[in-house]
Amino acid sequence: MTAKIAYDDVEVGTELPAETFPVTRATLVQYAGASGDFNPIHWNEKFAKEVGLPDVIAHGMFTMAEAIRVVTDWTGDPAAVVEYGVRFTKPVVVPNDDQGAVVEVSGKVAAKLDDGTVRVDLLATCGGQKVLGMSRAVVRLA
Repeated sequence: MTAKIAYDDVEVGTELPAETFPVTRATLVQYAGASGDFNPIHWNEKFAKEVGLPDVIAHGMFTMAEAIRVVTDWTGDPAAVVEYGVRFTKPVVVPNDDQGAVVEVSGKVAAKLDDGTVRVDLLATCGGQKVLGMSRAVVRLA
């Protein structure tokens, strides 16, 4: 499968469709099982607070994975992502209620590179706070 978006049809400044991702305590348990990361800061409120966190927090890699979905949904092909990196700037705090937290992600084409790829800059926030910094993906388009 190749990206459904053509390189020649994309301009710098093109905005990707924004997405929101709900995160509940149940989501964290499911991710822990899939990833094998059972660190108690992701499920034990007492432990999380004892180590100085405000509450249980989402796995950083989970947050990172949700953010890149904006790009893979836009391209239609996860293999189109050739490079991806972020800095974790603020944890996603997940309260123990029916609402949980919501991670909001938007993206914009920041550069067209000479090799037929584009750089997409992502903005990931939760509760109005930026949770990922320097979130960038290089994507090979059709």
